[in-house]
Amino acid sequence: MRGLQRGGAAIVGVAESDLGAVADLMSPIDLMAQGIQRALADCGLTLKEVDGLFCATTQARTSVMSLVEYLGLPNAYTDSTIVGGSSFEIHVAHALAAITAGLCSVAVIAYGSTQRTVGRRAASVREYNPYETPFKPFLPASAYALAASRHMHQFGTTREQLAEVAVAARQWALLNPAAWEKKPLTVAEVIAARPVSDPFTVRDCCLVTDGGGAVIMTSAERARTLKQPPIYVLGCGQSITHATISSMPDLTVSGAVESGRQAYAMAGMSAADIDVVELYDAFTLNTILFLEDLGFCAKGEGGPFISGGRIAPGGALPVNTNGGGLSYCHPGMYGLFLLIEAVRQLRGECGQRQVAGCETAIVHGNGGVLSAQSTVILGTGATL
Repeated sequence: MRGLQRGGAAIVGVAESDLGAVADLMSPIDLMAQGIQRALADCGLTLKEVDGLFCATTQARTSVMSLVEYLGLPNAYTDSTIVGGSSFEIHVAHALAAITAGLCSVAVIAYGSTQRTVGRRAASVREYNPYETPFKPFLPASAYALAASRHMHQFGTTREQLAEVAVAARQWALLNPAAWEKKPLTVAEVIAARPVSDPFTVRDCCLVTDGGGAVIMTSAERARTLKQPPIYVLGCGQSITHATISSMPDLTVSGAVESGRQAYAMAGMSAADIDVVELYDAFTLNTILFLEDLGFCAKGEGGPFISGGRIAPGGALPVNTNGGGLSYCHPGMYGLFLLIEAVRQLRGECGQRQVAGCETAIVHGNGGVLSAQSTVILGTGATL
């Protein structure tokens, strides 16, 4: 993105809040605060050193106002940009800009959701759309199913290839102690599961969980004085192509093409330089579509590309190494968790699921119905 400095800021702390089904009466702001305290402990900073707050949630219309009140930080620089699940990758770019401009020195990016315990309908009220609502689509699943059907028709992507995405995610989740799903999964089981919106079954769709977390960012100079190895922000990009699926310019091409182009240009890298890939997998189609749009394979070749365990543990390209939104957790807006996993991989903290020799990671957030795309490229000190 224009004006942003490659490596000008770094992620120094990450943490999840409680995940899965949280305690009664916990609020999204409680979960944000819990994640913030854990992330600060992770990097050795204190709350009084925080002077920038970035957050978003569907359950609090003025979330940053509530978070300021909760934490007692009335003079903090604030940003509550919300474009769905990609909001947090956009927050990384905004925090980088704010830190390099001197608007804040320690920025927190936070999220929280209790959608599982309060019910998804209560957690996220869908707006009336005169062009789509009268047809009673089951959103967001029907929107993504429409794009999947088009991809299958246009490129010959198979039902089995979509299912392989879910199977690979589950295999990664089985290596992650924090993952919600703990049972092995096969392609046949994905296809035979309860139908949701053709061609998807429930195993093609993300989980419905509670959860939250936080990411701490500071300047590159200050990051080098803290207890964790800095993970530098090398590139950022974003693109919003539409709001409603009926206005998507091409159901087989997302804004990840442009957000990825921007991020690669800023980082001075290409897909070939990336060691680990963290993609917003709200549905099995997403992984295939974003691998194409981010340049890991040609358009239309995503189905064959992921086949044969390529993106599973032991495969040639590690993708969604925590189990993703399909099997690890998905508290409504998943983008923050992509950042947390990428940082942990780059630090070498992931135990059984650790990608050996990992120096670079691409994080790609998706918001709305393939609407808002945001890409962040992260790297260790060796990449500067």
